[in-house]
Amino acid sequence: LDILANIELLPDLKIDLNASRIYSENYSENYIVENDQYRSLTPRTFGNFNITTILIKTAFSSSNDITSGPFEDFRSNRLVIADRLATDYYGTTGFARDEDGYPVGFGKESQDVLLPAFLAAYKGSDASDEKTGILRDVPLPNWDVKYTGLMRMKWFKKRFKRFSIQHGYRAGYTVNQFQTNLDYDINNPEAIDQAGNFKSKIFLTNINLTEQFSPLIRIDFEMKNSIKILAEYRIDRALSLSFANNLLTEIKGNEIVLGLGYRIRDVKIGTNFGGKKTTLKSDLNFKLDMSRRDNKTIIRYLDID
Repeated sequence: LDILANIELLPDLKIDLNASRIYSENYSENYIVENDQYRSLTPRTFGNFNITTILIKTAFSSSNDITSGPFEDFRSNRLVIADRLATDYYGTTGFARDEDGYPVGFGKESQDVLLPAFLAAYKGSDASDEKTGILRDVPLPNWDVKYTGLMRMKWFKKRFKRFSIQHGYRAGYTVNQFQTNLDYDINNPEAIDQAGNFKSKIFLTNINLTEQFSPLIRIDFEMKNSIKILAEYRIDRALSLSFANNLLTEIKGNEIVLGLGYRIRDVKIGTNFGGKKTTLKSDLNFKLDMSRRDNKTIIRYLDID
């Protein structure tokens, strides 16, 4: 599902909205023949999922290799989600708890607990309202904004040929691969795994959240003397939660781009095609862009400070 919209709320202000949702699912099944009858073995569903979302509430939160506000929210959200799941499962709030204070069957390392707690923390939403399933139904829009209206002002019109300001935002939630948990027994749903949690019907390896301000701001203009200047600042982050070891890998980046250009108009170039002399006239453009990028990778342990 792809949704595109172009909006012009004001003259010279253009807003491009885009939203997408990609869901793919495959099903495979093995059979064995017993007494001339086919009997199903290991039916398996697997697939991928991606949807646009908005993470802007936590985009500028304090987050470094010492402390992280969203990560601390992730830690505390686990108990909120676990209590919700246990209440729905047991039909009461009077359930037993393990030594860490979590409901029996929905411990702090349970996949069903970690996923919604993680999404709520980095979306900046309330864990008590966050959907507990793997999939999300409604894609949230991302955007590109461009404004050229400053050229309507006399001061800008006198000094510039063109002047534009741009901003762009992209964010997505991705499940790289989900698959049927072959260890889950529909006839024994209360079976627990080695960590003492109820087994999930769907098995996940990891999920990702990505966010890009591409750019956060971009100023691009050309002066009357044909000198062109570009200044751009980008920031991005990628969050990957592994369910194999409960590690969160956070990659943060920022980039500054500076550009300088000059246009020489109507340069005459003599050519000789097929013995016929011809003079071509064209603009000659010079352009130099320099960028500086800084990346930082932080691996966070949920239960180790």
